[in-house]
Formats: sequence, C-alpha cells, structure tokens
Amino acid sequence: MKILVTGFTPFGGETINPSWEAVRALDDSIAGADIIKCEIPTEFEASIDALKAAIDAHQPNAILCVGQFGGSPSIQIERVAINLRDARIPDNKGNQPVDEPVFSQGENAYFSTLPVVDSAPDAFFSTIPTRQITDRLRAAGIPAALSYSAGTYVCNNLLYAALYESSQAEKGNSARCGFIHVPYLPDQA
Repeated sequence: MKILVTGFTPFGGETINPSWEAVRALDDSIAGADIIKCEIPTEFEASIDALKAAIDAHQPNAILCVGQFGGSPSIQIERVAINLRDARIPDNKGNQPVDEPVFSQGENAYFSTLPVVDSAPDAFFSTIPTRQITDRLRAAGIPAALSYSAGTYVCNNLLYAALYESSQAEKGNSARCGFIHVPYLPDQA
C-alpha cells in the first residue's frame, strides 16, 4: 500500500509551515504502508499540478493532505471540499481569486484560466473515516474536531482536486482522500 501525504510551503509571511514539518517528520513506512511525502506549493494552480504529478508518479492507494490552520486550538479533520476559490490573502504567486470555481465545467467554463472538466460537482465529501480519526485522536488525548469546511483557500483547492482526481479513476483504482488541518507550531503562535 502507498499513501501520498502532502504538506504546504510557508505562506502569508511565515518562514515555516507546520503541515510540511509534520509530514516530513513521518516515517517512510507506517504499519506496512509506504509513505510518499510531497511538499506542495501554496499556489492555486501549482498545487493542483504538483498533486497530479505525484499521483501519476506514485499511483497511491490513499492521499492525505495536511494544511495549516493557524487560528485553531486543535487538529481539524475536514469532511467537505467545495468547488470555490475565495482568497482573503494572495497565494505565493500573488493570485487572490474571488468567487471562482476550482474547476470550470465544460461549455460553462467562463474562467478561461481555470482547469476545465466535463463535470465539476459543487462539493465532494472526504473518503477517509473522518469521525473515526477524530475519535481516535481525542481518545489519545490529542485535541481534534470534525470540520465541515476546508475553507476557500489553497487547502480546499487541493482537497477538491484530490477528490476530483480520485472520482475520475477507473473503478477499483480510486484513492481514498482526506485533509487534516494542523494548528501553528509553538514558535509561530
């Protein structure tokens, strides 16, 4: 089994991103699964390109994306990704979309710079066991909560893209996908 685990580059003036720090600290093998680590640029378009390249290169059975949620006192297990980009700050390339879809749909592709797909649902649900993960973290004494929105920044963008890619895979070859937000590291707070 291969699990692709992603973390982001620093953004918004930070010098580190706790998501990447957590991912790179993982062992290369956990419970017999190969852990493939990938640092993702905190950019709307480049994040999707990096994810697709990692999926193509490694053909993972599962994808777990990790992102920074600095204002949270706990780990947030994300349940839903929406087809929306609405950034309160620019990404690392200076893009700051407002009310744009992650993917435009076929003939309705009114945003010419966005990836165009035949069918882009309004939302996808995570395909990892979100409640069980949350319960196990809490049982281990780790502050954790279910979250019903991955936001509208690059984190949501990446989860939506991962779930979209998985939905397009041949039956039996789709990867389970999910997203976990982690809080700031102590030296960031």
